[in-house]
Amino acid sequence: MEFKMERTGLLEVGDVLPVTESKLPNSWYYTLGKAYAMSANYEFRERLKTREGTVVEVKETPKGYYVIVEFDE
Repeated sequence: MEFKMERTGLLEVGDVLPVTESKLPNSWYYTLGKAYAMSANYEFRERLKTREGTVVEVKETPKGYYVIVEFDE
């Protein structure tokens, strides 16, 4: 799962972080750790079952910083 991060240096590959689920009227989104990064919105069928993931990649693109997190699902 990809998370958008506003600044770099907060996370490293291999970090295991909790994920908090929040509900919108028709979808859900996830916050990584202590608000390090946020996910896009996901439909009901795409919801996470686990609440902890491992950082596998931190990358910088022209649109900003992104974190790729792997979950055991």
